[in-house]
Amino acid sequence: MSVFSRKKYSSYEDISVQNKKIPFAVVESYKAVRANLSFLLSSAKRNTVVVTSPNSGEGKSTTAVNMAIAFSQLGERVLLIDADMRKATIHKKLKTENGDGVSNILAGMAEVGDCIKKINENLFFLPAGRIPPNPSELLGSPEFEKLLSKVSPAYSCVIIDTPPINVVSDTLVAAPLTAGVVMVVRDGVTQHDDIKHAISSAEFAGIKILGAVINGIKNSSARGYRYNYYSKYYKAH
Repeated sequence: MSVFSRKKYSSYEDISVQNKKIPFAVVESYKAVRANLSFLLSSAKRNTVVVTSPNSGEGKSTTAVNMAIAFSQLGERVLLIDADMRKATIHKKLKTENGDGVSNILAGMAEVGDCIKKINENLFFLPAGRIPPNPSELLGSPEFEKLLSKVSPAYSCVIIDTPPINVVSDTLVAAPLTAGVVMVVRDGVTQHDDIKHAISSAEFAGIKILGAVINGIKNSSARGYRYNYYSKYYKAH
């Protein structure tokens, strides 16, 4: 879908595409992702999308936050869900508390409306909640489907951050209930075999892959590398 800078940002104020210090190429990349994803979601007739990566440390959570910010700039309500109950990080990036969230709701210990936090006028956040002993079982339960059915009508877009697809099965049980997956890979970190394994797992589970975000590419070489990367990958695949 797009390409992002190597520079890391640690908080909502830092990573927001409204921040004038963010490189122009990064801002435009997120807008391109937003445009492409908007089209795909309208075609899928679902407004929920999962963001994951083959392995950890590839930038999926930061990408999920930035995607949500970009969508919120359209003036429509956006909900960002941290469904990575094993290693929740989004609340830190948004500078808010974790508190009750997904795990509490799915365990029947909290109500959805009591857990959602308002980040700004259009951006809302549902934290992961306490670490449960059985994250995969919770995401594969009827309660998770009920959660999505409650929030989807109330927002124009729902973006769900899940654990790495090659590490645990959480994404494989959650994503079939959504329009599909955006795969985040990182230049110089993610290997072709990692991507192939992630795609194979998603396809086996009947999950549609909406696209990929290549993270960590230097601006000077981003455009040429993006197309070469996909060309080489699909040839190998």
